[in-house]
Amino acid sequence: MMGSSEEKVVAVIMVGGPTKGTRFRALSLNIPKPLFPLAGQPMVQHPISACKRIPNLAQIYLVGFYEEREFAMYVPSISNELRVPVRYLREDKPHGSAGGLYNFRHLIMEDNPSHIFLLNCDVCCSFPLPEMLEAHKRYGGMGTILVIKVSAESASQFGELVADPVTNELLHYTEKPETFVSDHINCGVYVFTPDIFTAIQGVSSQRKDRANLRRLSSFEALQSATRNPPLDFVRLDQDILTPFAGKKQLYTYETMDFWEQIKTPGMSLKCSALYLAQFRFTSPNLLASGDGTKNATIIGDVYIHPSAKVHPSAKIGPNVSISANARIGAGVRLISCIILDGVEIMENAVVFHAIVGWKSSIGKWSRVQAEGNYNAKLGITILGEAVDVEDEVVVTNSIVLPNKTLNVSVQDEILL
Repeated sequence: MMGSSEEKVVAVIMVGGPTKGTRFRALSLNIPKPLFPLAGQPMVQHPISACKRIPNLAQIYLVGFYEEREFAMYVPSISNELRVPVRYLREDKPHGSAGGLYNFRHLIMEDNPSHIFLLNCDVCCSFPLPEMLEAHKRYGGMGTILVIKVSAESASQFGELVADPVTNELLHYTEKPETFVSDHINCGVYVFTPDIFTAIQGVSSQRKDRANLRRLSSFEALQSATRNPPLDFVRLDQDILTPFAGKKQLYTYETMDFWEQIKTPGMSLKCSALYLAQFRFTSPNLLASGDGTKNATIIGDVYIHPSAKVHPSAKIGPNVSISANARIGAGVRLISCIILDGVEIMENAVVFHAIVGWKSSIGKWSRVQAEGNYNAKLGITILGEAVDVEDEVVVTNSIVLPNKTLNVSVQDEILL
């Protein structure tokens, strides 16, 4: 048991909600995005497993807008599997990234933690949390932000920041700037002391004071209500990071590993590859092997669920994950793809740069393929749930919504 003198740590993972998220539409129709499998594990499980490595972790909270029932099965099973208490907390309305944390401050502070981690679920990285915590304690500030160096061209899509090269203090922070500020960006992973709650409260009460000063006419009040965010809507980046930069309160910790944001299904394929590669170091037991004698030939990093059946003459990899109860026939070739639960792929079919939805089937000698540009709209092919591709049909650079049967070849199409 933890000594009462031990410093406890709580982690909060922001999981978002059922947005109009059209980008994930073919796949998010029947599963919340945080539960979509990357490298054979739900997206949110990668940050959850990383939290498990934090010393004295007392609790993990998932905060989002999904209905409780969406997480009702997952949360107890992962708590049980990792032996760490995980709870899902549903936000009643948008509070902003910092407001959401503040909204649940009483629960978060229940264990009287000395530190609070805040992670975003749609971020793919190695989550070096214990190292971050050590650095944070050395710095002695209110918060430490995980940062990474990216190319100058891509930096402007993210929060750019300038840190002191010697002390690592955050000196300047701009969210998605119009002109080049820096090639270091915010990774969306933070560790704070409980002082963060005072800071967030300060933003709200400053707003209240300003609102009281402005109470001139009801017409103006109406106008400002539509223009200004609600008093308890506090964004971490604009409302906390920007004003607290350069005040010896915030510091940075740079990761030298990988980092990506999982905004599109194409990126989920790329992130699946990054996580599979990381398994080599963290959980090599999860990776398949085989040379075509008893088991299929495996090339590179591949995950195969124990319940999946794969014919020994199939050739799998690199970057393939195969979910529960999938059936992969003789002579099948799979490269860079995610095969979801209950999929059947018949003999000599080829799947390449694609995500094949639950219970879909791909006929003999068929091809489901794309050019593999992870950022392009049709850069990977996606089959929604229960799509049947008949024998000898070729599906290229296309998105197919659930419950369709394809008996002719398609290219560069979105089939609703």
